[in-house]
Amino acid sequence: MPAVKLSPRQSFIFSSLCCLVYFTSYMTRLNYGAAISEIADSLRVSNSLAGMALIGSFIAYGIGQPIFGLIGDRLPPRHMIASGLVATALLNLAVANTGNIYLITVIWCFNGLFQAMLWPPLVRIMTQTLSREAYNNASVGVVAAASAGTIGVYLLVPLCIVLSGWRMSFAIPAGLSLLVAGIWFAGARKFPSQSSGGAMNPVTEQASGKAVPLIFASGLLPIIAAIVLQGALRDGITTWMPTFIDDNFGLGNSFSILSTAVLPAFTIISVSAASFVQRILQNEVRTATLFWAAALVTAGLLIALYNANAIIGIALMACLTGCMHGINLMLISLLPVHFAKFGKVATISGILNAFTYLGSAGSIYGIAAMSGRFGWEITIVVWCAMALAGVILCAFCTKRWHRFIAKAGQEA
Repeated sequence: MPAVKLSPRQSFIFSSLCCLVYFTSYMTRLNYGAAISEIADSLRVSNSLAGMALIGSFIAYGIGQPIFGLIGDRLPPRHMIASGLVATALLNLAVANTGNIYLITVIWCFNGLFQAMLWPPLVRIMTQTLSREAYNNASVGVVAAASAGTIGVYLLVPLCIVLSGWRMSFAIPAGLSLLVAGIWFAGARKFPSQSSGGAMNPVTEQASGKAVPLIFASGLLPIIAAIVLQGALRDGITTWMPTFIDDNFGLGNSFSILSTAVLPAFTIISVSAASFVQRILQNEVRTATLFWAAALVTAGLLIALYNANAIIGIALMACLTGCMHGINLMLISLLPVHFAKFGKVATISGILNAFTYLGSAGSIYGIAAMSGRFGWEITIVVWCAMALAGVILCAFCTKRWHRFIAKAGQEA
């Protein structure tokens, strides 16, 4: 993969830099959602009006993924990532100093757009700099860093609100983002393989082509459908888990929101397990198929036990979202590596991640409407059907994907 092989110590340092970047991206992206109720109360606006910033940011982030994926295969990823961190820092500072909800909405939409500058070039520079094994380990670390960022946001925001007000929950992450931008820009330049640009090996120039033909040649279309389902289950369940708990067990909003803190722990366990299985199977789609099967079993248990006990319900939903994070690791983090030799790793990564957020956007509205009209039992049955569809889609693509990566490996 890389032009220059790094020592284990160098790989660890570089992987830590990547984890720090992604931790910071979560601290500067999730803080609005965590503080939204306080923002609405402080500015004396409705929750729905305050929520428009979240919706706009979500859409902008999804649109930005393929755009910056294309750009990320052409511009130096080190510079793109540093620019994205600086931009999101300035936008967080702008929110901290703004008292108009309409202006905040516009600012936060741009924040979502500039956040999309981070993931595609990060995948590209990781493939350029790390060996395949080190890349796989770093991908698990990046997911763990995202989980740590989620926990960090939900600890920082309440503390800031109590001590100083909601504006501090944007000022502190902004300062962190500026600091990390400097650390990243200075630290990443020490690793020489990125100087090779898009030509990671001699095959890249010969095999380079447009992304769409590669998508068809590799059989990615059914996998993209599975990615949409994965995004829908992952973010839909995470968003509405507190409502599920309150509706079924009447434990109140505070406990229900606090219960979501178990999700990052299950995420770390799941991605570690997925990475272990992948080292054995050496096929990302086959590994994803197994995790879809585990999700199907979990959803089936949830149908039977969802209202039996709060702890059981929380544990099963955490397992289900954990399976989705394992699938996300396979299909969003590891799968695009195979397109590095075509010079399209950032492009493919951005496209696939955009479809994740397409599923996420649909589920946030869909789960609310379905659970409100038909109840949670029918909603969970639909989750079970989605998991079954995921199994079928990935199982259907397993052999074709194996042939594609084998052929690509022979060409390299």
